[in-house]
Amino acid sequence: MKIAFRPKLLDCLPSYTRAQFGKDLGAGITVGVLALPLAMAFAIASGVSPTTGIWTAIVAGLIVAALGGSRVQIGGPTGAFIPIVYGIVAAHGFANLLGATMLAGVMLLAMGLTRMGQLIRFIPVTVVIGFTNGIAVVIFLAQIKDFFGLTIASLPAEFFARIKVLAAHAHTVDLPTLALSLACFVFLLSYNRLAQRLALLRRAPGPLAVLVVGTVAAWALDLPVETIGSRFNGIPQELPAFGFPAVSIHDFGKLISPAITIALLGAIESLLSARVADSQIDDRHDPNQELVAQGLANIAAPLCGGFAATGAIARTSTNVKSGGRTPIAGIIHAMTLLAVVLVAAPLAAYVPLATLSAIVMVVAINMGEWHEFKELRRYSWNYRLILVSVFLVTVLFDLTIAVELGMVLASLFFIYRMSELTRIERLALDEAAQEPQLLYPDGTLRVAAWQLYGSLFFGAVNKLEELLDPRAGHPEVVILDMQRLVQLDTTGLEGLENLRDKLAKRGCKLLLCGLNAQPGSLMTRAGFIDAVGHDNVRPDLEHALRRAHQLLPDLMGGQPEDY
Repeated sequence: MKIAFRPKLLDCLPSYTRAQFGKDLGAGITVGVLALPLAMAFAIASGVSPTTGIWTAIVAGLIVAALGGSRVQIGGPTGAFIPIVYGIVAAHGFANLLGATMLAGVMLLAMGLTRMGQLIRFIPVTVVIGFTNGIAVVIFLAQIKDFFGLTIASLPAEFFARIKVLAAHAHTVDLPTLALSLACFVFLLSYNRLAQRLALLRRAPGPLAVLVVGTVAAWALDLPVETIGSRFNGIPQELPAFGFPAVSIHDFGKLISPAITIALLGAIESLLSARVADSQIDDRHDPNQELVAQGLANIAAPLCGGFAATGAIARTSTNVKSGGRTPIAGIIHAMTLLAVVLVAAPLAAYVPLATLSAIVMVVAINMGEWHEFKELRRYSWNYRLILVSVFLVTVLFDLTIAVELGMVLASLFFIYRMSELTRIERLALDEAAQEPQLLYPDGTLRVAAWQLYGSLFFGAVNKLEELLDPRAGHPEVVILDMQRLVQLDTTGLEGLENLRDKLAKRGCKLLLCGLNAQPGSLMTRAGFIDAVGHDNVRPDLEHALRRAHQLLPDLMGGQPEDY
């Protein structure tokens, strides 16, 4: 197998111009500024420090841009990872989160090198919508504590326990925190409309504007609200320590399942983001190269204290809208974040957690495809069942279980649908009925012909049994017309072998005609054609009937004219 490694950056550099650099510079700075509040907010919502989120955005953003398969992909922490990361930290601790992230990176790298990027697209849209909406609800619920300023030491990751704790502490609402949260929440929701009226706001991303306004308001009014400084002692104005996470061999087995979840979600979201960007810039990304970059990003980020990262749809779209068209914009975005950390880190200590909570809540609302619930009545019951089941299991239990359940349900419904489309119909042999030698004395035909439609696979192989039904008669020759059979699997082939053996016990001969490429290839490789006999495989029904006419004398122990 040939392994290709060619980042999109290499394709862009030969024709790169100064004019494009100007556009990429502006886009990179814009996205870098936008990424700052999101990185901190997502990190805090995930149960880790804001510094962890920022360094994830810097390291992962740089690697995804430099080595990725998309021209405009922006990598970093995303809202979709919040419930997963929060659960891992609560159950296994921060060090094991870093270990699980690196393990997920190895999985993503292996997926890219083995060219599995196309397989991610096989995940049904119902599963994607279901878990996306479910994740949005989980993210929203996780922000209630900081949004209302509830006095809770730690919030459980499990849904029912979380609701119980929130209800038990509902009386601890902090009014100044709630007032600031609501103001920031409403301001961010109405930001686009305000930006259309105020030219000054058009140049600033909504989350950044809310971050600045909320921080200034809390400082000017001296609001007694919790800040990054009061909870995390601010953000260090220095480079992070480089090193491997302290993960023991004893804990390694526990990290496999979380790592699979991170890898699966990271692959889906990054490739979905790249596909959205393709439609915006009229380009085509390399899914395998993108997975390679995502894998390397998730391996490298924990070495600098970061955690899980993937392609960020909102930041990637902002990059495109701001004029970014090459990976240089993504690299500048990472350098912008680095400059902010090294120059303006002390200012982050004044950022209220209520403001960041409001930002994450709006992200959760915007990431959900809520209109799909209104459209459910237009679709089949199996579509509704898959989407609603994945949604509920994501919210109530676990994302991994939800995706597995969705894939199993989708597969079962697909098998059922394909088996319904597979048909075996008896052909009326009108021309054969005019030949006396093909008739029994009672006028019934010595030859029966059946046509197969669709796919003869493990879900439909039982339909061959009707050929052996006594009510179908006892012909001397059975012809299977496979002109409309497009696919055959090994179970279907085994069914044909059993049919041939049972017919042989009756003294009946099996003929095949109209074989298509795939069924014919499998039959040949498996030796079924040899068992049937090459003379008994004909190009069409007419030739098969002629072959039946030749076989009847031997089958009946006489000459055709004797019958």
